[in-house]
Amino acid sequence: MKKEKYNIEFVLGNASQQSLWRMLTEPTAMEEWFAENVRLRDEVFYTFTWDNKNIDAELVVKKPITQVKYAWLEEDRKGTYFEFTIHKLDLTRDLALGVIDFAYPDDKEDAIFLWEAQIDGLKRRLGI
Repeated sequence: MKKEKYNIEFVLGNASQQSLWRMLTEPTAMEEWFAENVRLRDEVFYTFTWDNKNIDAELVVKKPITQVKYAWLEEDRKGTYFEFTIHKLDLTRDLALGVIDFAYPDDKEDAIFLWEAQIDGLKRRLGI
């Protein structure tokens, strides 16, 4: 079975776009909400640690203040990535965060629930 791509969006109200960007790209800031430990080498290779398991990714897209994409390097994750996009909602002008990720069809609901929990932590760190 192959992993499928999915998109979710979170409304962050009047959060600071600069602060959000920092939380999505800086290792020490990502440790506050995304992973237990985040290490950066050579400006593009990240090691994320959850439950004492290291998972490597490469920063493949970085458009300041709007988009960042990390491609997984592990063999069993080849061809998958996670991506964040930041934009303003047309009607309300609220800041929104788009997330693209991959999951097996049977795991998609759990994966979305995990993102919701992580984004709740991100919101707390941003003070919203």
